[in-house]
Amino acid sequence: MLRARPMLASSLRSIARIPTQPSSTTPSLAVSRPIIAVAARFASSCCSSAPPSNALALRSSSLLSPPSSSSSSSSSAFFTPSASHLSPSPSSHSFTTLRMSPDGSPPSAEEVSKYLRQSHDRLFEHNRAWAAEKAERDPGYFAKLAEGQSPEYLWIGCSDSRIPAEQITGLEPGEAFIHRNIANLVCNTDLNVMSVINYAVRHLGVKHIIVCGHYGCGGVKAAMTPKDLGLLNPWLRNIRDVYRLHEKELDAVADQEQRYNRLVELNVEEQCRNIIKTAAVQQSYAKNQFPIVHGWVFGFHDGLLKDLKIDFQAVLNDVQKIYNLADA
Repeated sequence: MLRARPMLASSLRSIARIPTQPSSTTPSLAVSRPIIAVAARFASSCCSSAPPSNALALRSSSLLSPPSSSSSSSSSAFFTPSASHLSPSPSSHSFTTLRMSPDGSPPSAEEVSKYLRQSHDRLFEHNRAWAAEKAERDPGYFAKLAEGQSPEYLWIGCSDSRIPAEQITGLEPGEAFIHRNIANLVCNTDLNVMSVINYAVRHLGVKHIIVCGHYGCGGVKAAMTPKDLGLLNPWLRNIRDVYRLHEKELDAVADQEQRYNRLVELNVEEQCRNIIKTAAVQQSYAKNQFPIVHGWVFGFHDGLLKDLKIDFQAVLNDVQKIYNLADA
């Protein structure tokens, strides 16, 4: 049997120590009130409980709380005041943000069109700059990238746009296989995540599987809210089931924010357990002594990752009392 555990632990510690650097928020565009309403409800219930960026203050009614009195003005629901509709954005590249005029009038169709074009083209500008920098540092970089992938890590994280896995861990393209969804769930009925796990373990031979949640997760908060969330109900039920499993512990936490953060951690732990239940993980571990499953939580207040220190072997032993698929 392979004795890979010390090496695996060392590699995990090296990427967990890397803090993230703050970055500017890319503005988003509100095209119409119906689209704004849908987008705001979805974002506030699933991805983040934090307020949106100052480029476009989406203050439409959300699923989590009633609209505030500050949202009564139709113009303030769309744009942040500025000297003009289109103004420079602090960036190394020429770019404009869509803003409200001093008299409160919305931007014209021409200004909206210009914003859309520039916000689209900006990504290609950045791509060309990135490719040029990589090629300058290592002329053979893209030739090696084209040869194939052999990532050490499978990362299962939340879809929240503020948690780019490679950036916060210092990894390069090809070093992590990435899957993201609302609230970093691993459901055995979700063919998407199950196929990712199977491919990563059986074909790529990943050594670590990381489930990374984050404090302030809007999906977890939405699951704590006694409301009908329509299409999201089946998905968020998985988090509500986590609450049910740990109801006594969570109800004993008097502070609502602390209870919320604890549910974030428990949700990560349960998703780790769901991964360990899979045949791919059990059979690979029996043969190779990897992959190891880890549970982490990202904090926006300091940009650091918290290791929940999942005892993989203990959880595996417990799981296999009922879900033993190692010899299947």
